[in-house]
Amino acid sequence: MNSYRHAFHAGNFADVFKHVLLIQLIDALQRKDKPFRVFDTHAGAGRYDLHSAPALKNREYQGGIGRLWDRQDLGPELSAYQAQVRALNPDGTLRWYPGSPRLIRNRLRPVDRLTLTERHPSDYPVLKAEFTGDRQVVAHHADGYASLKALLPPPERRGLVFIDPAFELRDEFDRLTEAVQTIHRRWATGMVAIWYPILDREPSLRFQQHLQELAIPTMLCAELGLYPYDRPTGLHGCGMIIINPPWMLDEKLDRVLPELLAALQTGESGQTRLEWLPAAPLGNCVEAR
Repeated sequence: MNSYRHAFHAGNFADVFKHVLLIQLIDALQRKDKPFRVFDTHAGAGRYDLHSAPALKNREYQGGIGRLWDRQDLGPELSAYQAQVRALNPDGTLRWYPGSPRLIRNRLRPVDRLTLTERHPSDYPVLKAEFTGDRQVVAHHADGYASLKALLPPPERRGLVFIDPAFELRDEFDRLTEAVQTIHRRWATGMVAIWYPILDREPSLRFQQHLQELAIPTMLCAELGLYPYDRPTGLHGCGMIIINPPWMLDEKLDRVLPELLAALQTGESGQTRLEWLPAAPLGNCVEAR
């Protein structure tokens, strides 16, 4: 399994995909007055300098947020995401990119809370400093998977677990499946969003089948592929599994995913996928392009 360390890929097409969807999930939680809590299990550093050596190594952000930065014709969902990135760069020059903790924090109301976990020894101090003095945010230097048993269910009983690992380990999909089992056992009504890369097609498909075997009633799969999946190497696309998705999210993503593909594709054969994953070996395809 290839590593997906955040600093090297900040702002790339996969970040655009995951963060556009993440904002929609947080905004959906705000539709009710009751407070909620968000758990970010692999939080990273909080924000990223696109002028840093890791980001400049391959300049992946140019094919991600760079393609949306100056667009004036984006739909409401992509515009909301673009506005969040622009707020971190008030001088109008794209340099800083918000990681998921910063994006989530910017959408919280005063009654909502954010719990972050990050185990990497270099990223955690930066993350901790990012939210020093913020009473709505707690950051733990810990393994995000191991922390789930202690943290769930939250006192608010509403919220989201966002899982975005670096995929440094070959058994990462197995660890994700175990994490979903833990979450569902302790907090069956909680929303869960799991991001994954698509390098080889088969591992992510097997992961989805394993999730279906857990007999979880409501799971939605959204994917964005910028490159043909039969290419020999590289990040071809990415996806997100959403458990207990908000009402009408599928209809919204049915519009957003094609817009994302059109904004980010490079001329090669791209595709999107939007599919419900019932508790059975085979799902019913909602959308495939």
